[in-house]
Amino acid sequence: MSGINQAEFDEIFNNWYDPIRNFIYYKSGDVEFAEDIAQDTFLKIWEKKAEIKAETAKQLAFTIANNLFLNRLEHLKVSFKFSGSIQNNGYSESPEYELEMKEFDQKLQRILAQLDEKQRIVFLMNRIDGFTYSQIAENLGLSVKAIEKRMEKALAFLKTKIDRKI
Repeated sequence: MSGINQAEFDEIFNNWYDPIRNFIYYKSGDVEFAEDIAQDTFLKIWEKKAEIKAETAKQLAFTIANNLFLNRLEHLKVSFKFSGSIQNNGYSESPEYELEMKEFDQKLQRILAQLDEKQRIVFLMNRIDGFTYSQIAENLGLSVKAIEKRMEKALAFLKTKIDRKI
C-alpha cells in the first residue's frame, strides 16, 4: 500500500476541509468546535497518510470527523445554532425591517434546531452547501433514496412549522 502523497493530501484538504467543517457545524451548531474537529480530522489523515488510498480519503475524512464529533460530544453538551446571513442589497433597511428580519432569523434557527439531526444535516448540506442528493449520499455513506426520504421529511416538518409559527 503506497498511501497518499503531499499533492494528494493537499487536494483532499483543499476540496474537503470546508464541507467537513460545515458537516460538523450542522451537527453541533458551534463554529469553533467544527473548526477544531475539521483540523483534527485532517491531522489524523496526515498522520495515517501512508495507510490511506486517495480514492477512499474523502469518505474516510467524513467518518473520522463524525467519530471525533461523537467522542467529543460525550464530554460536551452542544446546542445547535444556525446563523444565517441576509444579503444587503447596498441600501439601508428601516429599523423595523431589520428587527423583523432578526426575529424571523431567530424563529428559523429554533425551527431548524427542532429538526431531527439526520434530516437537518441533509437539509443544510443541500440548501447551504449546494450538494446534490447523490453527493450527500456519497459523503454520508447512504443511498440516494435515504437522502431523498430524509429531505422529504425535513421539508414536510419545516412546512408545518413555518406555516404555523412564522
